[in-house]
Amino acid sequence: MPVPQASTPTKIKKVSPGELMITWADGHVTHHLAPVLRGMCPCASCKDEMTGIRIVLPIHIPDDLEFRKIELVGQYALQFEWSDGHRTGIYSFEYLRELGAHT
Repeated sequence: MPVPQASTPTKIKKVSPGELMITWADGHVTHHLAPVLRGMCPCASCKDEMTGIRIVLPIHIPDDLEFRKIELVGQYALQFEWSDGHRTGIYSFEYLRELGAHT
């Protein structure tokens, strides 16, 4: 189980149209590229709810994908609107921190 500070962002900054930087309460910084995050979208239209198998694959995502909108969901997640029109995924801070460990 993650340490609460590890999954609490203190700063969220769009550093370019296709890159997001998050500074976490424990001082760690993660960088997230739009195509990578889009490929890991947790919503039901991108990932089968029952099997967990990805429906949207990297080949379906343009390399030049951009963040159109970034919105806070409560105090626990971010929701993105992508340049490809998709916008239903909700990315918990814990999930974003976990994804940042792989970049």
